[in-house]
Amino acid sequence: MEKLNVIYEDNHIIVVEKPVNIPSQADKTGDVDMLTIIKQYLKEKYNKPGEAYLGLVHRLDRPVGGVMVFAKTSKAASRLSEQVRNKTFKKRYLVICNGKMDLERGELEDYLIKNEKTNMSKVVSKETKNSKLALLDYEVLKYDKELNLSVLKINLHTGRHHQIRVQLSSRNHSIYGDNKYGGRGHGKQICLWAYELSIVHPTTKEELTFRVLPDKTGSWKILENTEI
Repeated sequence: MEKLNVIYEDNHIIVVEKPVNIPSQADKTGDVDMLTIIKQYLKEKYNKPGEAYLGLVHRLDRPVGGVMVFAKTSKAASRLSEQVRNKTFKKRYLVICNGKMDLERGELEDYLIKNEKTNMSKVVSKETKNSKLALLDYEVLKYDKELNLSVLKINLHTGRHHQIRVQLSSRNHSIYGDNKYGGRGHGKQICLWAYELSIVHPTTKEELTFRVLPDKTGSWKILENTEI
């Protein structure tokens, strides 16, 4: 079983670092997933006889690592899900993408549609049936001229399927290591990391922010001497 990095825990929530290449919840691969890992941790820590309750409030794509919050009670799950719906649940990402952005800061707005067969999304016109608004803003932290790669901080305003990956690739700034959406670095780990999460605590109403940064190894070495 994967060793769990617990960032914060109380009676209502548990905040952890999701390692790359582990599903948020069980999928058809049958590989061990975050829900199973955390339930096992809770069962062992508190000597629970049955299965521990754990609510999945949000997801990260399997290849993406970073900070996630899970609910330990149904009340917490309900209140956190409500925050996701009303956009007070804030997720911020780090990205290494191809090329140099035109602007140091900007906003990307598109309409996306998901293809269930290929499990991919694409940018379409606003008039397209079943298309959904996708909105994010970004800030360039660094541009490496030699590698022709940019490091971005991204605030996600909507949580669409593969949103960051699609919006960037549609502008020829595909994420490094993103084989699905035409990124350079084929066979490498996708350089998309959920580094910060802000929520309102479901019972105390306190505003909490949690951060976990990727190890500055492999492609993420580019972050050395970069303030985030």
